[in-house]
Amino acid sequence: MIKKNISLTAEGKKELEKELDELIKSRPQIAERIATARAFGDLSENEEYSSARNEQKLAESRILEIQDILKNAKVIRGGKKDKVSLGATVSLDMSGRKVEYILVGPTEANPLEGKISNESPIGKAIFGHKAGEEVEFNGKKVKIAEIK
Repeated sequence: MIKKNISLTAEGKKELEKELDELIKSRPQIAERIATARAFGDLSENEEYSSARNEQKLAESRILEIQDILKNAKVIRGGKKDKVSLGATVSLDMSGRKVEYILVGPTEANPLEGKISNESPIGKAIFGHKAGEEVEFNGKKVKIAEIK
């Protein structure tokens, strides 16, 4: 198996650790739901049992996924502010519209929260560039206004 390095911010790592803790704590409740539903009898037509088993599969799958991510994670620090790098907060001027993003690894990316992946098209376009530079993204000029 090939080990993949996963880049996470310190905040992203804490969020994953919290989610993992909550999932592990939910195991007894899920097991109790399964046991209660099993007591109803015929499992082939028992919707409560099927639902609880499905919830258990999803939780266990996510637990394994998070454990794997954390095992292979490298915590990124906000680097130097002279170039766009992982962990940097970047203000962009997109045709007069100001937007601000935090550049993170793909595991943490969530555009609705202003977190974009360094592997996304805009992330690739701005990565390694300096404040004041213009880059092309989707056929348009994007100016890197500030790096924090």
